[in-house]
Amino acid sequence: MADLNPIRAWQRLLAQPNDSRGKTVLVAVLTALFCTLLVSGATVVLRPVQTANRAAETQARLEALLAAIPGMSEILEASEDAVLGTVVVDLDRGRAAQGITPGTLETALADTANWTALSPEEDVAGIGSRPDFAQIYLLREGGAVALMILPISGAGFNGAIDAMLAVNGDMETIAGIAILSQSETPGLGARIEEPAWQASFAGTRWQDASGEMRFEVARGRAASEFEVDGITGATRTSSAMERIVRFWLGPKGYGPLIAAVKRGEF
Repeated sequence: MADLNPIRAWQRLLAQPNDSRGKTVLVAVLTALFCTLLVSGATVVLRPVQTANRAAETQARLEALLAAIPGMSEILEASEDAVLGTVVVDLDRGRAAQGITPGTLETALADTANWTALSPEEDVAGIGSRPDFAQIYLLREGGAVALMILPISGAGFNGAIDAMLAVNGDMETIAGIAILSQSETPGLGARIEEPAWQASFAGTRWQDASGEMRFEVARGRAASEFEVDGITGATRTSSAMERIVRFWLGPKGYGPLIAAVKRGEF
């Protein structure tokens, strides 16, 4: 009868020559198992740290964006009523999402049912599908929205571009932009991170009195109130930024939310 004592079985296995097939397979399996557990454990341990680091980086960029908007630093310093808050919005309805908070947004967006597929005609930003919910930031002064900061993203020339776009309380002019991440060509498209280029967004209008989308990235210096400066030698990146901004300020992006704010419903 076979000896089923696990201790004796383990001892017999260890007593085998190091080049035996059984011992080699066992060591390989145990090594793989150990590495899997180590990697999984490190992922679990580091995830909160990575999340905190991303949150801190986003907060730092938000503060830098606010500081770069003309007059905004004075408003924050002089007004006790100026409060920067955050909320998750339902993009289709243009109002606060029901049952979804900043803390549960990531889980909600892991469900493909909370994404909307875009047709080629709709997908001017090159994102394929749009999340149904987004976390935005609102600066309120005396109860009224003085500034709205919106996360935007899209396909650049070399990869994804992520940014924060600030819209003035009039919901008609851009206050500023901050590029969060990009992989454009150094010295060319990557210049979208330069403060001088980002500064050209301040005061730019994106639609005319009839509501037609007019925002453009110029092929040179901006020549109208609907344009920002182009980037010399980076036509494709300039075009990508134009499409990204036009999409997110349009009807499939934050258009319903912007309309709700203008009506005083948000």
